[in-house]
Amino acid sequence: MKSYGLIAVLFAGLLAGPAVYAQQSAAPAGSTGQCKDGSYTNHATKKGACSGHQGVKEWYTAAATAAPAAAAAPAAAPAPASNSMAPKSTAAAPAAAAKPAGPQPPANAAPGGGPGMVWVNDSSKVYHCQGDKWYGKTKSGSYMSEADAKAKGYHGDHGKACTQ
Repeated sequence: MKSYGLIAVLFAGLLAGPAVYAQQSAAPAGSTGQCKDGSYTNHATKKGACSGHQGVKEWYTAAATAAPAAAAAPAAAPAPASNSMAPKSTAAAPAAAAKPAGPQPPANAAPGGGPGMVWVNDSSKVYHCQGDKWYGKTKSGSYMSEADAKAKGYHGDHGKACTQ
């Protein structure tokens, strides 16, 4: 009697296998799971993956998600935005690389400056070296020598000095 139950369980597993694979293959490339509301996630772990989406309905194994992600990499086709959640991990670095990280300086620098001069930001008390992306581009500031900037209490951006 026990052997019939075991055979029934194995048979049910064989029938359910293709259905699970079909559901995973319908998921957007790189998906690690499906939420109970029908959206997909690419979160690295189950914890918090479907937060705000009624929890995790189905979690795919790492091996199952590696193949679709690798197959989609050469095509570089983005996943459909209508059903996907916002990425919360660094796995979506190529998509995030297109967006500028943090505030960006204006395109044109203030006139003046040059060799031996730093741009001092009056509001933050930070000076920027020539060649820095913020050199001459903050809202309020002026050019002066690095020695003058230090004497007036300014400090280098991220603690770096322009001259050695």
